[in-house]
Amino acid sequence: MSTGRRFASASTLLGVVVCLLLAFATTPAARQATPDIAVIAHPDVPVDNLTVADLRRILLGDREFWTSGLRVTLFIRAPIARERDAAVKDVCQMTEAQFRQHWIAKVFRADTATGPKIVYSSQMALEQVSRTPGAMAFVEAPLAGKGVKVLKIEGKAPGQAGYKLR
Repeated sequence: MSTGRRFASASTLLGVVVCLLLAFATTPAARQATPDIAVIAHPDVPVDNLTVADLRRILLGDREFWTSGLRVTLFIRAPIARERDAAVKDVCQMTEAQFRQHWIAKVFRADTATGPKIVYSSQMALEQVSRTPGAMAFVEAPLAGKGVKVLKIEGKAPGQAGYKLR
């Protein structure tokens, strides 16, 4: 076999390997590497399921109390966190600037005394929610642990097909 043919078959083999690697990198299992975003709440929150519309009203400060009259305390990650993006972009369907302006205007008009409380890590969100009655936050689903409950969205829990916060 000549050197030219060996080189051609080696480059063909390399092409096949690259194609296979790309194919496996785009399979559903590879895309599922980023976990769902869970909505967590203090155990005393009297709901187990929220609609996307309910969630949006809470995020925008239009719903300030749970059904039992307990005040909602919203903890939200600082800008650029994936959990905040899911809340602002997917649920509120706003840009970060629109969300921020919404809350500035709401506080300025005295529609509410305070906006969402900023947390700088998932661990901080978990700690604050677990010790604040009526609290809720967004964290990556695998991080939700003891001391909080995970709320279903539209009847679906994180990890289930059709779950809304990915």
